[in-house]
Parts: sequence; C-alpha cells; structure tokens
Amino acid sequence: MSATIALLGQPNSGKSTVFNALTGLKQHVGNWPGKTVEKKEGSFTLNGREYEVADLPGSYSLTANSDEEVITRDFIASGKADVVCILADSSQLQRSLYMMADYAGINVPSFLVLNMADVAADQGKKIDTAVLEEKLGIPVISFSATDNKKYDAFYKAMNRALENKSLINVSGLEEELEKIDAYNEMRRLIPEGKVENYSSMWLGVKAIENDKQVVEKLKEVLSDADEKQMEDIQRSSNGALDTGNSKFAWIDALLEGALNEKKSQVSIGKLDRLFLSPVWGKPAVVITILLGLIGSFIPALPFMGLGAGIGALKAPVASALASAGASEIITTIVCNVIIQSFQYIFQMLGFVFGVLFVFGLLEEVGIMARISYVFDNTMAKLGLQGKSVMPFLISFGCTMGGAAGTRVIDNWGQKVLTIALAWAVPCGAAWAVVPTLSTLFFGPGAVVVIIAILATMVLHMWITAKIFGRKLVKKEDRYGMIMELPPYHKPKWGALLRYVFGRTKDTFFRVAKVVLLVCTIFWLLSYSFVPGADPILCKIGKAIEPVTKFFGMGWQLFMAFIASSVGKEGALGVISALFTDGSVYTAFSDAMSGAAASGDLNSILLANVTRPEALAFIFAITFNMPCVVALAATYQETCSAKWTAKIAAYYTVGALVIATIVYHIGLLIW
Repeated sequence: MSATIALLGQPNSGKSTVFNALTGLKQHVGNWPGKTVEKKEGSFTLNGREYEVADLPGSYSLTANSDEEVITRDFIASGKADVVCILADSSQLQRSLYMMADYAGINVPSFLVLNMADVAADQGKKIDTAVLEEKLGIPVISFSATDNKKYDAFYKAMNRALENKSLINVSGLEEELEKIDAYNEMRRLIPEGKVENYSSMWLGVKAIENDKQVVEKLKEVLSDADEKQMEDIQRSSNGALDTGNSKFAWIDALLEGALNEKKSQVSIGKLDRLFLSPVWGKPAVVITILLGLIGSFIPALPFMGLGAGIGALKAPVASALASAGASEIITTIVCNVIIQSFQYIFQMLGFVFGVLFVFGLLEEVGIMARISYVFDNTMAKLGLQGKSVMPFLISFGCTMGGAAGTRVIDNWGQKVLTIALAWAVPCGAAWAVVPTLSTLFFGPGAVVVIIAILATMVLHMWITAKIFGRKLVKKEDRYGMIMELPPYHKPKWGALLRYVFGRTKDTFFRVAKVVLLVCTIFWLLSYSFVPGADPILCKIGKAIEPVTKFFGMGWQLFMAFIASSVGKEGALGVISALFTDGSVYTAFSDAMSGAAASGDLNSILLANVTRPEALAFIFAITFNMPCVVALAATYQETCSAKWTAKIAAYYTVGALVIATIVYHIGLLIW
C-alpha cells in the first residue's frame, strides 16, 4: 500500500530541503488545478512501500488570505494526505510553532519535525522533544534536514504517526480559547462533525477570525437564526487578535519545561549594523548582489568550458559527415542546429549554475533574509516583496539567471510579476551590442542613448507592474513580508550542492527542448533550400517591409530584430549576412558561438542604415524578448505556458511600440 505525506510549514522552515532529500529525482513541478500556484509532488520507496510527497505552498498560517493558504488547507482537509509533517524552525520556535497552533483541530494525523536543530544548538538552545511529544500526543523529533544521514528518525516518526493515526491533543489550546467569550458563544452554534475533517473548535476559531471560506461552509449547515447570531458574534469580537493571543499562550505552555535556552544579551553583529543601517543598508545590499553576480562566473566556468568543447566538435563532425557522403542539409542540421544549440545551452547553463550556487549560499548563511528586509518597502511600491530586488540585479548579467533567482519568492503571483519586470532589464548580451551600435552612429552622443535606455527601463518596469500587477498580485495580497531575521549560520555544503545540481539538471532538460525547437524553426526559415533563392525569412521580411518601415526598420533590420529574440549576440551577424547576401543562419550561428561579425560591418551599417533607423533598432532589440533560454527559464519557474506566452508577446509588441516612438522622435532630430 502507498501513503501520501504532506509537508506543512512556514516559508524558510526547510520544507523544500526535506522534499528534495525524500524524493531525489522522483519529483515534478506544475500548477494546482484551477490555480496558478506552484505544485511540487514526488515519491520515494521505503522498505518496499511507496510514499507520495506533496510540498504544500509555504504560508504563515491556515487562514484563507491567499490562494497558497486556501490550497494548503483544502489539500489537507480533503483527505488526500494520510499524514501531515509539520515543520518548525528550532532556532525560532515560538514564532515557527504558530503554524502548528493554526493546524490544531484539523482531524488528519500529523507529526512535528523541529528542523534546524544544529542552529538552535549553536544558539545554546536545548529542546526536550519527549516533553513536547507527551503534551502534544503526536511524534516529535529534533532534526536537521540538510543531514541526509539522520533521516531514519524522520521515517520512524512518520510511520508512528501513520500507524497510530496521531492527532494533536488540543485540550490545552481549548482551555486558552475558552477564556474568550466570543469563542464560547460561537462553539455553541457549531456541533461536532458538521464539516468533515474539521473539529468544531477549529471552525469556531476561524469563524471568529472571519475566515470567508469557513463562514461560507458554516452557512450551508447553520439555520438562519444561527447564521445571524454568528454574524453578531463576529461583530462583537476582536477576531484574530484574541485567537492569536490564545495560540501563543498555548505555545508558551507547550515550551515550558521543553525549551531551555541560555539568557544572552541581545546584540547586533557587525554585518547587521551594516545591512540594517538606514543609510548604508541599500548600498551594501546592492554591492553584495553585484559581487555575487560577478562571483557566479567562477563556478560557471566548467560549464562554459564544456560548451566551448561542444562547439569545437563542429569542424570534425562536419568533416566526418562529408566523408560519409551526408548531404549539406544533414550536415547543417547536425552542426549548425544541434551542436550549436547545445554549445549555447551549456554556456548559458553555466551562469545559471553559478547564480544558484552563489545566491543559494547567501540564502543558507542568512544574508538573503537581510536583502529581502532592506528592500521590502521599495519593492512593495511595485506590488512585490524585498526578495525581488535580487532577480532584477542578476538580470543585468543574464535574464535566465534572473528568472532562476525568483525561486526564493514563495508567492506565485509575485514570482511571475518579478520575472515579467526582470525582462525589462537589458542583459549582458544586450550591453555587448548596444554600446557598439550607439558609438558607431552617435559617437559621444552614445552616452545620451545609454541614459535614455536606462530611463526607458525604469518607465517600462513601472508600466509593466501596473498592467500585469492587477491580475498577478491583488490589492489585498499586496503586503510586505512578516519575518524574523534568522541567525547567521554555517552552510551545509552537501545539501546546497544537491539543490544546485538538481535545479541545474531540471533547467537543462527544460531549456534544451525549447532551444532545439526554436533554433530548428529559425533554421528552416533562414536556410536556402534552393541555391540562389531567398530563404523564407527573407521573403517574409520583404513582403512586410511597408509595415516594418513604420517601426523604423527596413526588412533587414526587422529580421535581425526577430533573430535577437533567439539571442542578442546573433543580431549583428544577421545584419551583416542580409546586407551582403550571405547565409543568414550561418552568420547567426557564428555570432552565437562567439565569432566576430564581418570586419566591414561598420561600413555596411553606415552605408545602409540612417540614424533614426539605428536608434529604433537599438531600442527594439534592447526591450525585445531577452532570448530563447530566458523564455524557457520563465516557463520553468512559472509552470504556466499561458503566462510565459503573455509575457513574450507583451515584450515583442512593446519593443515595436518603443521602436516606433523612438524612430519618429529621431526623424524630428535628424
């Protein structure tokens, strides 16, 4: 027989670490049916028995304030979970146990895992799990999720909870709640068993807190008179303030005799004096992220070297295929599509590996929480949380890395909005092309062009936040983070590397599919199957040139604009090929592999492109879709083809609108 385990806990309680350790490679990510909230499921086998694991969305309570909390609650109460693993942070036990207090009264077996026991020990805290277990009536273990050698205790607690169908002893919590008059009145209205898997105590608490979903459930089973009385009680009570105080009082009673900690004077360390400074905090955070961004290239080098090695195979493979009598088309597909695509994938993948490693390390030691705290108020103006600042800054190097960096954001809507805004940040590849073109056409005026691009970026992000924010982050969900800064602690290298390699592997498979598909389509459109004839891409470009001229781009520049959505590096190569009747795909492929564009590109551009057209093209490729790997990374992180397509279409159309405006301004100047 199989069993399903649900992992429940607040953000940063270690749920993802436990999930990855339990399921290994047997996991998949998607969205919950009907909801755009990330769904992580996996499985593992123990002693011949199959276990399914659901990593429920992180939330601070089970009150239905967000989709994440509703999904978590409904999944547990639906009976799909045979047992719930409640995770709490041992180093901040009182706050972290609030989730368990909010869960108490749901009639699904559970066990309590006090994670980060090593951090608590470093703080001088000793937790007697036997005392807690006796008071709670469910298995309780002290645990460190990053230590793979100590999962035997986890499995034993899990199986005990399954076999004994252990439910939390709520008698102590009820005693605290009965001190509230409104609670006693509400309880009299709600007999046991009225709503399956929820105790009348739990329903009464949520009714006082005016939980809309619970209120609707109760209206279905209460008489009209009782319903009216319920509304009267809600109006006369202090709601969540009273019930919250009762829950914390119960937690304090649980920890009495179970938690022993050394009394120490609270002091702020040197790092926190810097990071939390009202003057130096933000500059320190920005410098930390930029140094991390630069440092990401160090662990990225082996992947980039592997990419270069794959690229070096093109010549010998082409020679071998020619010797075997393969046709030119077969040789081109193998060398310029397949091998070239994998060279490009591994070079980009290296940066993702580096970003995940460096910023995963910052998360491990506790710095990421400080970054989030410092920028929380600033990001809130865009409907985001402080963690979003990191993907924005990373995107100056690589948008794919920026998308991967949103994994630390636990709210799905805020994650998607962050990615949508990060696309407006010109990546490293754009900065390799834009200054070249700006200097060529505008000389010293290139500085003004760069400043205009940065100003447009800020305006673009603000407009995008207004457009997408309405659907992704509702007004009532636009709250800052409720958090307690975790203590600094040493990283667990094994757990960090397992996470980084696992995420990189997942990224590789998702990105490879998209890159191969798009590059194959681009090759089909740009390859001349009939000698001397224009490829399909050129025929389309010439046919729509009357329209593209309005955007400020002749058909050659417009085709280069399309190529920039595959990779910014290839845009100049495509321009060179189109103005000299060369092979479009060969030029694009060479540019993507790092080969320099034609030596006479400057003279080609100056002879064929006017200043207004150049300005329109510069802005168009800067704010176009970053690249195909960024598209794949966006799909991987959002788990939504619909939203990925929306963002891609929005940026393609937006780039053309910006190009049109810039072009017509240019016509007035020159």
